[in-house]
Amino acid sequence: MATSEPRVTGCETRSIDYVPLAERHGKLWHLGPLWFMSNAQIATLAVGLTSITTGGNLIWSLIAIVAGTLLGTFFMAFHSAQGPQLGLPQMIQSRPQFGYVGALLVWLFAYVQYAGFNVFNTILAGQAMGKTAHGNVKTWVVVITLIALVIALVGYDIIHRAEQFLTYAFLLIFGVFTVGVLCTLHYPAGSFDLGGFKWTPFLAQFGVVAGYQISWAIYVSDYSRYLPPGVTVRKTFYWTYFGSALGGAWLMILGTLLAAWAGKDFDTIASINAAGDKVFDGFGAVVLVFAALGLVSVTALNMYGGSLTLISAFDSLRKVRPTLRMRVLTLGLTAALSVVGALAATSHFLADFNNFLLLVLYLFIPWTAVNLMDYYVVRRGHYVIAEIFNPRGIYGRWGWRGIVSYLVGFAAMTPFFAVGTLYTGPAAKALGGADISLFIGLPVSGLLYWWLARSIDVETETRMAREEGEAGIHLEQA
Repeated sequence: MATSEPRVTGCETRSIDYVPLAERHGKLWHLGPLWFMSNAQIATLAVGLTSITTGGNLIWSLIAIVAGTLLGTFFMAFHSAQGPQLGLPQMIQSRPQFGYVGALLVWLFAYVQYAGFNVFNTILAGQAMGKTAHGNVKTWVVVITLIALVIALVGYDIIHRAEQFLTYAFLLIFGVFTVGVLCTLHYPAGSFDLGGFKWTPFLAQFGVVAGYQISWAIYVSDYSRYLPPGVTVRKTFYWTYFGSALGGAWLMILGTLLAAWAGKDFDTIASINAAGDKVFDGFGAVVLVFAALGLVSVTALNMYGGSLTLISAFDSLRKVRPTLRMRVLTLGLTAALSVVGALAATSHFLADFNNFLLLVLYLFIPWTAVNLMDYYVVRRGHYVIAEIFNPRGIYGRWGWRGIVSYLVGFAAMTPFFAVGTLYTGPAAKALGGADISLFIGLPVSGLLYWWLARSIDVETETRMAREEGEAGIHLEQA
């Protein structure tokens, strides 16, 4: 259901601009390895620690991980179909809901996410290489960032190919490692007792997992936008959903198994090394070196997405041409910020990574609700691409409906927040510390936007979108 294999012919030149039909290529199945490997890296291990470290037992931690993955990935995967249909990266698609300038609100939050994940990823990769190849961790952080920068600069096609290669290697290396974890490690008494259910750690684990999967929503159509528009929504959803869910759940489950085994002595790098060596001496080092490669690839994804977000932001403030030079500039800035953040980070930052994940969840629940409601229910996939790049176009400079829906949804969630020692809202306190904000923000933002959007002249917009397509307009950024 595609035209050809990916074509790597040098550095990618396109960024936030429309991908013409003549440049569409790739195959749907490529989405599977990309989203599998994007999730199947050891930073994801940290997501599986919440329940164990807050008093939950192993079996209910595993159940919470599976349930959170199934729900969170559902929303994330629906964004994937937007790429082939619109031929645009993910965050630029926020303009029809939030406005040409108003979309800066969500782009700021998106860039914070890219930067935060890259700090964590490069530190972990540096520690993994420091443990195995020795050398200074900070030096490895710089080396890893530079390699990721080169991958991100070459762009879309090389990222897809790298993730395909890493997926095959992962299945072998982590397949053996997982068997070793299941067969050689011993877990505390009561780990598999279904009677040991605790509501607060279960919901905390569920929320962090769902949030982690939803947080991928800002990336999704970046990596499907070169596919031809003839691919179906259903198949695009399936390849994205199952790739992401399998990769994410696998690593989160490994995380909670290792945490239950190691107890208070758990340390991501040391515990992986020790568990690997139980398979055979030296295997822990093999796992860590491969894990570092996985972290390089996901660091490249964050740089790529961060670059697109920065270009989108610059374009909203002052119209820019999305040239290769602009890509180089924004990628270099993103890489530099990542290095500075990683070198300045303390162990306290790493300890608070779960809090960072929760904050990401809170920021993007209202956005994903508004974006999906607009695409699938309100406008039903009909957008005038040229108007997305028009500062005085039909979508306006400020999309008050999207902004109001986002802010009201976020405000409605606030009493239900439970962010470790940082903040616990009154509703969360009444529930014993349980965080159910996910179930508040999604319906409030989504339904409010649907109600406010009744005044949009969807019929006229749909007609304009169809005329644009029928005319075969060469949609370059104006």
